[in-house]
Amino acid sequence: MRALRTVGWGLLAVVVASWLAAVEVLWLPLRIGPVPVPLSVLGAALGNLLLVTWAHRLSGSRVVALLPAAAWAVVAVGASVRRPEGDLLITGETTAAQLVGLGFLLVGVLFASFAVGRVLSRQVAAGSGSGGAR
Repeated sequence: MRALRTVGWGLLAVVVASWLAAVEVLWLPLRIGPVPVPLSVLGAALGNLLLVTWAHRLSGSRVVALLPAAAWAVVAVGASVRRPEGDLLITGETTAAQLVGLGFLLVGVLFASFAVGRVLSRQVAAGSGSGGAR
């Protein structure tokens, strides 16, 4: 039963992280007049930090905690590669778009790796594992 629960949390973490990354990519061209609004950079930072932490806290599994960061990276990097149809979501048409796109990728990976490092560096509960402690 515990394995099924862990798989469920893992699936939920991947779905939420993928959805969040897709929304953040679509926020990249957001502007107020000629000024770009880097809302996607803020979303990447907070989203990756919170999703990795919550996935670990809710599932209790370090593997599940890695999944949101990996799913976010796959979607974000996939959006920066030109598709056969010619579609490209993370563009570099202007200097401002280049800075926001690069900041989005850099901040997202930085905060995801920080959150994963925090989760992986935590101590595992001590015990012999035999259940016979007195």
